[in-house]
Amino acid sequence: MGKCQRLLERLSRASDWIGKVNAWLLLPMALMVVASVIFSQLNLSQLLQWETDLPLLGRQLTVISVVELQWHLFGIFVLIGGSWVLQHDRHIRVDLFYARFSPLWRNIVNLVGDLAFLLPFCAVIFWFSLAMVQRSYLAGEGSDYDALMDRYFIKSILPLAFGFLFINGLLRISIATLEIIQIIHGGNDKQVKTE
Repeated sequence: MGKCQRLLERLSRASDWIGKVNAWLLLPMALMVVASVIFSQLNLSQLLQWETDLPLLGRQLTVISVVELQWHLFGIFVLIGGSWVLQHDRHIRVDLFYARFSPLWRNIVNLVGDLAFLLPFCAVIFWFSLAMVQRSYLAGEGSDYDALMDRYFIKSILPLAFGFLFINGLLRISIATLEIIQIIHGGNDKQVKTE
């Protein structure tokens, strides 16, 4: 049981690290919001231009590119951050009954919910988003406003985020199963520390 718990703790720390790195996306998002407001007030449209194509940006950086990029970074922040929120049990749930449950029944509810809803949902979104990214790549999809190019870069975050959420779901299932076993074999119904 000790090796299993140590592995789960390592996976939890790795997931935590990804969540903390994701939190740093707030800084460039805030800077882009400020920059887009300033550039709009100065009536600047084209900020930079260069000779060769760069991934995502193409051959120029415009105010519209900055605005689109801030929205895409916000989407990445929410998608990747969702896994961290779930891992730390900070997500919104209806606590009408759950708050009164013992740790054993909370773990059972989490286990059943993750197996019945979370993992299948993540698997379906992951599967269909792969096809969406492939279509975007093959079509050379870019911005409708001649701003960001290579939109498949942004769309590829969707399968990545739901794959990560699936892995975190497996981690939660493993932790809940371990806690159920420890509660049953320990003969008491106290919360088991896993972090």
